[in-house]
Amino acid sequence: MKIGSGFGGGWLSAVPEQARRAEELGYDFASTPETSHDSMLAAALAAENTEKLEVQTSVTIAFPRSPTVLAMEAWDIQHMSKGRFTLGLGSQVKGHNQNRFSVDWPGAPATRMKEYIRMLHAVWNSFRTGEKPDYVGKFYHFTLMTPNFNPGPIDYPDPKVGLALVGDAMARVAGEVADVVMPHGFMTDKYMREVVLPNVAIGLKRSNRTWADIEITGGGFTVFGETESEIEQGLERLRQPISFYGSTRSYHEVFEVHELKSLGMQLHEMSLQGKWAEMQKVIPEAVLRTFAQTSTYDKLPEFLANKREYAAKVGVALPAGTPEQRERAKHILKECQKVQVTRVPKGLEDLSKIKA
Repeated sequence: MKIGSGFGGGWLSAVPEQARRAEELGYDFASTPETSHDSMLAAALAAENTEKLEVQTSVTIAFPRSPTVLAMEAWDIQHMSKGRFTLGLGSQVKGHNQNRFSVDWPGAPATRMKEYIRMLHAVWNSFRTGEKPDYVGKFYHFTLMTPNFNPGPIDYPDPKVGLALVGDAMARVAGEVADVVMPHGFMTDKYMREVVLPNVAIGLKRSNRTWADIEITGGGFTVFGETESEIEQGLERLRQPISFYGSTRSYHEVFEVHELKSLGMQLHEMSLQGKWAEMQKVIPEAVLRTFAQTSTYDKLPEFLANKREYAAKVGVALPAGTPEQRERAKHILKECQKVQVTRVPKGLEDLSKIKA
């Protein structure tokens, strides 16, 4: 199993050292978010300053960007990294697209994302072959490319495309057209197995693909530590992301599976009032434990084998501030990388039984 870390999220000047440190510790991949800084710039810096580390964005917000512009950036990073780049996409919600990014929201985000990913591949095909493009969809079209604007082929495969998701429709799109399925952190094991993975299976069936054709990253919030006491402290820190993401109505499907929709609406109303700090206090202890999956570091390989049998890659943040912590991190990583899993979700082995 591949084990990853995170980098970026802060000023880009720190990215080269963060990426080099992840590679030195022995991580297989590292992901950069797109919160207050640009994910593609961070990915380019990480690729330039490492040799073996796989680099992925987690995520790059798609709809505010032209697919052609993003395809060109990803092509350059794939070339720079010598084939180590994964472009992880996310849709963001309607309010952020309209009011933060100032772009239209024509609806149907899952259908639109499917077109977006197909157009990325159409652009890359044009780059690689020089063929005249003829992609025409409802939301995007790509019918013009001249030699002057074509960077030409590269000696590496097309970048892998990952897709972040919460809802069932985007899960089906991920199974149908994405290379990497990236479930959002705001997810429980129950929701993952009852909603996300069955809908990914539908997407695979529609595209005549199998579980072997995709990589799934571990979904949901996790808390790991040396001791149970450390885990308890980590659980408390989850109040902020659970309350923040739980205030977004687009994510309330997760609450509904656990009959917690009223909590979601309470968080939403508080967010409209700007009560961000107070929101954390209304998350019950039982909800923390419902969302978080936990393990001590010593039992982490067992946890991955039993709870992430479907995953090709999992993020594991480890303390590495002292020489002792770095040596401990290297040992934990090696033990986790030994874990062998089927990469097939329990109960969904036979896709022929899936109704697409």
